[in-house]
Amino acid sequence: MVTTSHEAVAALYRQFATEEVRDISPLYDEICTGIAEDAQVLELIGTLPRPKWQPNLLLAAWKLVHGIASGYPEFRERLLDEPEAVLSVMRTHATQTNEAARCATTLPVLASIEGPIALFEVGPSAGLCLFPDRYHYRYLLDDDVIEVGEPSGVDLECVVTGPMPVPTRLPEVVWRGGIDLNPLDIRDDEAVRWLRALIWPEQTERLERLDAAIAIARTERTQVVTGNADTAFEAALAAVPRAATLVVLNTAAATYFPPDARERFAERANRAGVWISQEAPGVFPSVAAMLPVRAPLGRFVLSRNGEPLAFTAPHGGTIDWIE
Repeated sequence: MVTTSHEAVAALYRQFATEEVRDISPLYDEICTGIAEDAQVLELIGTLPRPKWQPNLLLAAWKLVHGIASGYPEFRERLLDEPEAVLSVMRTHATQTNEAARCATTLPVLASIEGPIALFEVGPSAGLCLFPDRYHYRYLLDDDVIEVGEPSGVDLECVVTGPMPVPTRLPEVVWRGGIDLNPLDIRDDEAVRWLRALIWPEQTERLERLDAAIAIARTERTQVVTGNADTAFEAALAAVPRAATLVVLNTAAATYFPPDARERFAERANRAGVWISQEAPGVFPSVAAMLPVRAPLGRFVLSRNGEPLAFTAPHGGTIDWIE
């Protein structure tokens, strides 16, 4: 029997297949499409709290436990044979994808800010986006290629359209920190295994970039505290040095806040300093209301202090500056 919860889970996985992984991860497209039509698997997922229905969470948990599936038949068989092995991971973990390539889309804003900078990220996960000054960038603009920074092992390529202010330097970051409900320790092998599990199977380049960014982050110090940004944001800011320009950053983090908490955070971040946000279009209605055109499907909105500047690919690699 198909229940309301079955339909809701099916819609979630069907949307993820068509809007997120199609043409990027054929394996996850096949798996999510299969789940959307499979009553037994839908029922299993529906036993979890609604926030734990996330496709990325299930896919990463299965990968952590079993490795890479050969296809939906194997995925389904092993999930139903040993459901608790995967469900227990889903209960205790969260989708904390930490993609250093997002720095290529925030750098044009960061590079325009007079330093020195204190970079405070909300929802930093393992903190790999706190090192924009340690990476190497290559911007592709029509027939021109502009490089910023020295080769570092993390080389970020970004395709540009529109009148983007091309960075000519790296930001001067003198302090790095943030707040996260569950910050990941990059010196913990189990935490690194989870970060690697969150990367889709076909994305070998992302996996290599993750390992290189972790190697850089392990040489630096950050001050990420455990806490809820809705209740402890101001308290966490007390650690930021006053002599530096405060930059509050969130990228694919506020989407997990309750809707009312998002607007409270937007007001606080805007008051605190320079606020750089990179989120799905619907996360901050006040930002979306200022868009001159509708956001392309599957793109984030990059904004500075609530003003939309560009559309970006969720995992970096593309930035379309708004005319």
